[in-house]
Amino acid sequence: MKWVDPFVATLLVIVLLATLLPCSGPSADFFKTLANFAILLLFFLHGAKLSREAILGGLLNWRLHLTTLSVTFALFPLLGLVLIRLPSLDPALTAGVLYLTLLPSTVQSSIAFTSIAKGNVPAAVCAATLSSILGMFITPLLVALLMQTGGTQSQGSMVAIWKIAGQLLLPFVLGHLARPWIGAWVARHKVLVGWVDRGSILLFVYTAFSEAVIGGLWTKCSAMGLLGQFVIGSVLLSFVLVTCWWLGGRLGLSREDAIVLLFCGSKKSLVSGIPMAGVLFPPAEVGLIILPAMIFHQIQLIVCAVIARRMGEPKTKKSPLSPPD
Repeated sequence: MKWVDPFVATLLVIVLLATLLPCSGPSADFFKTLANFAILLLFFLHGAKLSREAILGGLLNWRLHLTTLSVTFALFPLLGLVLIRLPSLDPALTAGVLYLTLLPSTVQSSIAFTSIAKGNVPAAVCAATLSSILGMFITPLLVALLMQTGGTQSQGSMVAIWKIAGQLLLPFVLGHLARPWIGAWVARHKVLVGWVDRGSILLFVYTAFSEAVIGGLWTKCSAMGLLGQFVIGSVLLSFVLVTCWWLGGRLGLSREDAIVLLFCGSKKSLVSGIPMAGVLFPPAEVGLIILPAMIFHQIQLIVCAVIARRMGEPKTKKSPLSPPD
């Protein structure tokens, strides 16, 4: 089993590159422009991939989706407000920890793990996509409401929402509208879409961390703070996973739907979180703010991969989490 996701390993290399060779001046402007274009293309292609039939079919399962959204945008933020008050938390990472809890769910990995665990894939597509789209509006509002607690001032919520709508939602909608003409082509070229997906994030991380390094990133964040973030991320994910599975049982969801809640409710999206951070926060602060999300991303991939594979084994009567009653 691969314990380190290749994409996360590449992210770490990019962070090291930004530390040793940060871009500045004209080169920084070039990389920022390239990263912004790649983000626009990324969300355009995500819109083209979206299956309208699967989404409309999944929308009927309102209890599942309402519960998933409540975990993502209510339970997680409450836990974030608790975590930032821990005396052991590195003050430099406080804002990043809170921002992590305000992000929408992932799309690709939530659907993939649901499929591996033999859950309700159409419902997972709907739940993950709803979270991603609504997150473009809800996350900026939550940031405006709560981020002062973390010591970081964000831009005005309405201004941020308009910027995010223009940079992320508009290309997403245009891509979906173009699906009748390009949807089949996008489906045939999944590798290309994957390269755009990862390449856009790598470019953005390089520019964000370059600016943060120039602003003294590594003088603000300690090695113990980073280690503590791995512990905090692990505890946070474990608590939400157990809570999601318990909620599935209490609500009487089928095992297939409970699996959707488990994987869609417990995730936080790096793909959405990084570009939104670029809109919501001053450039010099973005690198430090997205650091906890990058760490949490690796933790959730490892833990959920193990759980999904165990749950999907046909001969396994008991999964790592007991099935809902």
